[in-house]
Amino acid sequence: MTPRTLFRTVAFAELVTWAGLITALVLRGTGVTDAAVGPAGGIHGFVFLAYCVVTVFTWVDRKWRPATGVVGLVLAVVPFATLPFERVVDRRGLLAGDWRLAPGRDEPAGFVEHVQAWVLRRPLTAAILAVAGVAIVFTVLLWLGPPVPRP
Repeated sequence: MTPRTLFRTVAFAELVTWAGLITALVLRGTGVTDAAVGPAGGIHGFVFLAYCVVTVFTWVDRKWRPATGVVGLVLAVVPFATLPFERVVDRRGLLAGDWRLAPGRDEPAGFVEHVQAWVLRRPLTAAILAVAGVAIVFTVLLWLGPPVPRP
């Protein structure tokens, strides 16, 4: 999977889960049901965290300017903004090519690039660890509860 394919997939998934969460909030706000908010919020939270991880991973590999990476992360909190961001960075060629730190390619420099090179050499192990890590963070956030108590 190329950086472009991975980033596009997760950016689109983040957009779709925003739509699900907003729909659930509208259903709650109109008195139809409260039941959809928990699952929609949970799915969106998980995909949000995954988008953040993929954004940083792509940022490091593609050597984005810091401002580009930060904008990509900040736009995750704006409904439906990840897909337009993905389109802009793709149009600018910032997603083009294969993974720079894949085996047989560029040598990693520094801790973060060494971690990324390890991930690209062991994608299945890394994916399992990433899903477990996101699940742990997600579980801790669920345990902490919503940022604002419901009235």
